[in-house]
Amino acid sequence: QVQLVESGGGLVQPGGSLRLSCAASGSIFNTMGWYRQAPGKQRALVSVITSGGRINYADSVKGRFTISRDNAKSTVYLQMNSLKPEDTAVYSCAAARGAIPTNKYEYDTWGQGTQVTVSS
Repeated sequence: QVQLVESGGGLVQPGGSLRLSCAASGSIFNTMGWYRQAPGKQRALVSVITSGGRINYADSVKGRFTISRDNAKSTVYLQMNSLKPEDTAVYSCAAARGAIPTNKYEYDTWGQGTQVTVSS
């Protein structure tokens, strides 16, 4: 059974940090990444990484978020620093067997999502 299991969401104060994890099982994925969806907004790319280390970030998180992966564990991480209230969203892990998809509809598998709330 192919699945992505996320962990690490929660409530944090502005300026704080969180680390999200996403463990894949049942298949090997070249591309793994994170999307987020805030209330009333569409799901948007946060960051993506390939098994070879190619990385993309949304402009809104550059310099604050860092994506990494452990290929041996089929796990991708998202270290989120200097969090802002506008980072509040449901963060979902996504995975694709091929190259970095051009849009969110091309991913093969999605996780259930984990809530990140940035509030004082």
